This record gives sequence, structure tokens and C-alpha cells, in this order.
Amino acid sequence: MRVAVYGAGGVGGYFGGRLAQAGEEVVFIARGEHLQAMRSYGLRVDSILGDFVQPVQATDDPAQAGPVDAVLVAVKAWQVPEAAQAMRPLVGPDTFIVPLQNGVEAPAQLAAALGAEHVLGGLCRIVSLIAAPGHIRHVGLTPSVAFGELSWAETRFSALRKILVSDPGRVERLRHAFARAQGLTVEIPADIQAAMWEKFLFIASLGGVGAVTRAPAGVLCSLPETRQLLEQAMQEVLSVARARGIALPDDVVARTMAYVDRLAPATTASMQRDIVEGRPSELAAQNGAVARLGEEVGVATPAHSFIYSSLLPAELRARGELQFP
Repeated sequence: MRVAVYGAGGVGGYFGGRLAQAGEEVVFIARGEHLQAMRSYGLRVDSILGDFVQPVQATDDPAQAGPVDAVLVAVKAWQVPEAAQAMRPLVGPDTFIVPLQNGVEAPAQLAAALGAEHVLGGLCRIVSLIAAPGHIRHVGLTPSVAFGELSWAETRFSALRKILVSDPGRVERLRHAFARAQGLTVEIPADIQAAMWEKFLFIASLGGVGAVTRAPAGVLCSLPETRQLLEQAMQEVLSVARARGIALPDDVVARTMAYVDRLAPATTASMQRDIVEGRPSELAAQNGAVARLGEEVGVATPAHSFIYSSLLPAELRARGELQFP
């Protein structure tokens, strides 16, 4: 397959690098020093599952890459609308697009710009980062990727969208490509929307409570007060999901809490790290989205509303929209 990876950070660099290592034709859309290093020296990936250096195709101009079979969108959630416009040259009649960032709104944003028939649901799990230009470091979790066709029952796009899909085997072809790659697992969930919301329940709650408290997962789980706040945040996501027709299982909060209990005690979410380090974060696409999507269906979300409001000044400062010491 010819695959474009839009965003070559910790997520895109790792998964795209593994596909290239497996022999797929991969082109990275990157920029700046990171792009130059990839062009000059290849993509270096240091991983707890095995290090490698892979020569890669890379450009900052999607028009140079031209239409591809699939686009993996690996930018931050708040960058998706702008990325959707910029990636138009990558999208031909049969191209399909898989968003891998946190949150649940990227598919609709991509569909609005590029057409619902091109967009799948997707998610990934990995702890990775850019260690230096051209250098990705995978430091935690067994990397996994999941994707599948969407019904669009949750959006303004018609469920008849499936009629527009000209290539019903596209999901399976991408699964085969990932299955040939080392250092990851791949899954096609029976309900990709439920799978995305289940991850959303985990990441928005852990990232939000972690960012407000400035504490890692081990501390959040060990203190009764923060553990209760974390569980409340997860329950709110569950309530919003069900009100929006998403079929999350009854035990999702208990299972997710058990998963958090098994994480390394020092684990933090990417949004928490961005906020602590003064960078723009996915606050609006995570805790802000829970509050906004809940309000649309009449579900109260006091924990996420508090988290969003508490972190908003720091977020606006990071974006240069507010100044204070």
C-alpha cells in the first residue's frame, strides 16, 4: 500500500516507521528540522520492542506526494481541521483516511472537509515522543492500532454513507499491512465508535485529572479523593456516550480503572505533559469536548467542566492568547 502519514511525531513516526520497515510504501508529511533529519539520515526509532533506523520518503508538501491509498492522520486533535484542508492533494477517489489522535471528533471534522466516504474511525495506544529531529522514542505500552468503518449515526452525515464506499476491502488491506509490521498489534473492532469512546473515557479522564493535580497515575489511584474524582470523570463520559447512542458496556469504568491501576505509577497522559510544560494541548478536544458534547444532549458533566475551566487560563497562555506571570 502507498500510505501517507500526516504528522510524524511520536504516533505517526512510530506507526509509519513500522509500516515502512515492513516494506510498505510510506511517505511522511513533516516539517522543519524533523523533516530535514528524516531526509538526511532516515527515521530513527528507539523502542522497548526493538530499535531501528529506516530510510523514508518525507516532504512538507502534500502535493508532491500526490494521491495515496491511505492517510494516517497523526497530528494533535486541535490541529485536525487545518490538517484536513492541507491534505487534500493526498486524497484521490479511493483514498481512505484514518485518524489516530485522542478524542472522538476528528472523523466528523475530516468528513466535513474531505467527504464522509473517505473517512474511517481509528485510534491508537502508545507512549512515544520526538526525542530529537528525526528520532522517535517509544517508552511505554505495547503499541496498538484499531480502525473500522463508521455508521455516522452520531453525526449529520447520513448512515447511507456506506453505499458510497467503493472499496469494501480497504479496512482488511490496511489490517494486513499492519499485521506484517513488527512492534505493534492491530485490531478491527466490531464497533469502532464504541472503541473510540472507550479510549476517550480513559484518556480524557486520566489526562484531565492528572493535569489539574500535576500527579501521575500511581498517585491518582492511591489517594481516595483523586481516585473518586477519576472515577467520576469516567462515569460522566459514559453518561454522555450513552446519551449520544454509543454502546459502551456496563463494566467499562471498572475495567478502565483496573487498567489504570496496572499502569506504571509514574505514567502521565500527553495532555497533562503538554500543559505542565506550557505547550498548547488537547484540552478543548478532551475535557472541553466532554462538557460540550454533554451539554448538547442534556447530560451534566461537573468534573470535566471544572477541569476544563481550571486549565483554560494555562491553555490560553500557551497559545499566546492570554498573558500572566
